Amino acid sequence: MENEQNEGVLNESELIKLGSATTRSEKGCIHCLTIIGQIEGHVLLPPDSKSTKYEHVMPMLAAVEESEEIDALLILLNTVGGDIEAGLGIAELIAGMKKPTASLVLGGGHSIGVPLAVSASRSFIAPSAAMTIHPVRLNGVVIGVPQSFAYFDKIQERILDFITMNSHISREEFSRMMFKTGELTTDVGSVIYGEEAVRCGLIDCLGGLSDALGYLHRRIEEERQKADGTGNFEA
Repeated sequence: MENEQNEGVLNESELIKLGSATTRSEKGCIHCLTIIGQIEGHVLLPPDSKSTKYEHVMPMLAAVEESEEIDALLILLNTVGGDIEAGLGIAELIAGMKKPTASLVLGGGHSIGVPLAVSASRSFIAPSAAMTIHPVRLNGVVIGVPQSFAYFDKIQERILDFITMNSHISREEFSRMMFKTGELTTDVGSVIYGEEAVRCGLIDCLGGLSDALGYLHRRIEEERQKADGTGNFEA
């Protein structure tokens, strides 16, 4: 009984402490990572805030990529934004993985959650999920000098470059959504939902958990056939 349970979830402590789990079946071994709440960077968030800590996620991603047992990665996203540097760093790690990856936006993928969503090999969004797109913000003291605004612009360019390189949305369209007025109360930006996110090319597919897992299972099977030297594949 204990062995059967371990085949389903290899490390239950990961599920409890880090919000991740590794599941094994005949179709393959998939590591599931949840990115929720705010992305915590160098500054600690209050203990009553839901957060994802980059110092937990980054080494975990490296371990998944290096593991000989894990075949693919599933990322479940429900974020409200957070630290730009930490979020973009996590997104870059996911985008640089060779193993099959799939992201699924559930509830919300706000702000820095957008690069995290598009970083996977295939991105999915639930029909009821929303993505909030807005310009970069900075907490704390801001010095009113030209250098501060130039720094904002450089950060904005990094995010724009990453999103347009890892999705099918044009730079012009994403910029238009980012600086749109009249949609968000006392703010600049846009809120788009499942179908619209797919229609504009930001997210690849409309779907749910079974769709994301189905994609990963197909990719795992393809990789197995390549390793065995069987199957016909087109470039």
